Amino acid sequence: MMSKPLIIAPRYRLDDEINWLEGIDPSRRYWLAVNGDRQSKVVIPGLCVTSSQELKDAILGLRGLQPQEKMVIKRPFGKLIIHCLSNNCYAIEGRVEGALTWHLFDKETIESLLLTGHPKWVPSPRDTELGRKLLELAFEQPAYAV
Repeated sequence: MMSKPLIIAPRYRLDDEINWLEGIDPSRRYWLAVNGDRQSKVVIPGLCVTSSQELKDAILGLRGLQPQEKMVIKRPFGKLIIHCLSNNCYAIEGRVEGALTWHLFDKETIESLLLTGHPKWVPSPRDTELGRKLLELAFEQPAYAV
C-alpha cells in the first residue's frame, strides 16, 4: 500500500517568522513578498464573492480537494488556480518576472486568504493603499491606439 506523499518544501504559513504577506487590496488581490523578499513581489488574484453562500461554496470546494486536483476561481481579470498537492499543502499559480511559479501554502493560510473574499470584509487603510498603488502602475503603462 502506498502512503500519502510527505511534502517537505517550505510554504507560506500564518505563523511564519518571515513577513511574506504584503496585504490584500480592496479587490481581493493577494500581495506577496516572494519568499519574504521585499524586492520581489507578486500580486495574485484572490477570491471575491457577492454572497456568503458563494464564500461557503469556495471554502467547501477547497476542503474537498484531493491531492492532484485543482480548483479554478474565475475573476473579471485573471483567475485564481489552487492546486492540492497533499492534505496540508496547496499551491497558487502566479508569475514572478514572467515565469510561472507555484506559491505553496498550508491549509490554514489558504483558508484565511479565501475568507477575505467575504462581501463584508473591509480592507485596512494599508491594504487600500495597495489598491491605489496598482492603479498608479496601470496608468504608467503605455496606451495603445487600435
